[in-house]
Amino acid sequence: MLAPEQELLSSSKPIKYGELIILGYNGSLPNGDRGRRKSRFALFKRPKANGVKPSTVHSTCNPQTAKAISNKNQHSVSYTLSRAQTVVVEYAHDSTTDMFQIGRSTESPIDFVVMDTIPGCHGKSDTLSSQSTISRFACRIVCQRAPPYTARIYAAGFDSSKSIFLGVVMRPRHGFTCESKPGAWREISVCGNVFTLRETRSAQKPGKLVENESHELVDGTLIDLCGATLLWRSAEGLSRTPTPKHLEVLRRELNAARPQCPVGLHTLAFPSLDRSFGGSTHDHQPWAYLHCGHVHGYHIWRGRRGLTKEGSTEEDEDESKEELEQEPLREGERECPLCRTRGLYVPLKLGRESGFYLDGAPPTHAFNPCGHVCSERTAAFWSKLVLPHGAHGFFPACPFCMRPLARDRKCVRLIFQGPLD
Repeated sequence: MLAPEQELLSSSKPIKYGELIILGYNGSLPNGDRGRRKSRFALFKRPKANGVKPSTVHSTCNPQTAKAISNKNQHSVSYTLSRAQTVVVEYAHDSTTDMFQIGRSTESPIDFVVMDTIPGCHGKSDTLSSQSTISRFACRIVCQRAPPYTARIYAAGFDSSKSIFLGVVMRPRHGFTCESKPGAWREISVCGNVFTLRETRSAQKPGKLVENESHELVDGTLIDLCGATLLWRSAEGLSRTPTPKHLEVLRRELNAARPQCPVGLHTLAFPSLDRSFGGSTHDHQPWAYLHCGHVHGYHIWRGRRGLTKEGSTEEDEDESKEELEQEPLREGERECPLCRTRGLYVPLKLGRESGFYLDGAPPTHAFNPCGHVCSERTAAFWSKLVLPHGAHGFFPACPFCMRPLARDRKCVRLIFQGPLD
């Protein structure tokens, strides 16, 4: 029989430190979440602490250093300062922290297996990429086991031999609320020091040390693994975030308004969040012109150029002549039948990953050019944020699919047509 306090402890809800969400997957991996490979990973307080902390530093090449490196029962970090000097930092067990490791490796020390994200691609391939740019042991997060459960990030992780591997780049932000603004991207060292970005990802010379910034994770921190980007949501922040059930209520309310297609004159409806995964469309799927925002059902209208002269008036012929003088429609472009504005014409898809939302407002805006729909403040926030790309590039992208956003109009307010009755 368990003592009363033991029964209370065993039945109590586990303490959650926070969650890591991979950008580009709208709520689930293409083949579904499996084991340590998933689009969202929750960090809970472990039954037994597994954290480590620096203990002994060896700054010269000698037998003691070699022993530290080869000791498979001791976590260690080794790095070379010059041909004649190697620094080895031994780590000891820390009973006050829990450690979680993230990377491409499927070995047992990795808690969260992350593969490269291909923008806009939700294929069914489940093979591991041989050309992956994500480190096998990319980063580690250490959480304090006592309140306020502070989480800190460090570059690289420990492999099965308890030795260190490579690095990571991250960008801290101050909160994830409607008042949030993007901050500066920083580089984090294996010891948790903060540096400005180096000139390019492959540059040997590091950036400058930023002494007044911390490697502590705050709600909304983005972690770039050079092939995939993670969003950190604290447990407190998640408590203020809309749930999937709330997003489903918003979907039903939107459909209950019976939006109409002004061309086909039929009612439009967003599919359930479960059915909407995979990008397939259906007969009542809402489509939108991403320049003006007018919402339609799918139709084959491309513009007035397709009209024949038979039965047309003189005024119609003048308009046709004016139309012929305009530049031809570009690939993917259509002309909106309501306002004759040209722009991309794409199917609309609801953003399913609730962790990307800044508020629980109705879905009124769509990202351009992918057509993912979310609240106004959520769309505005991600439109202003730039994500690392390649060796030295940055671009804003849709968090639900990671497709780069258009330069001139990153998102658009949707204009739905009400029922005629």
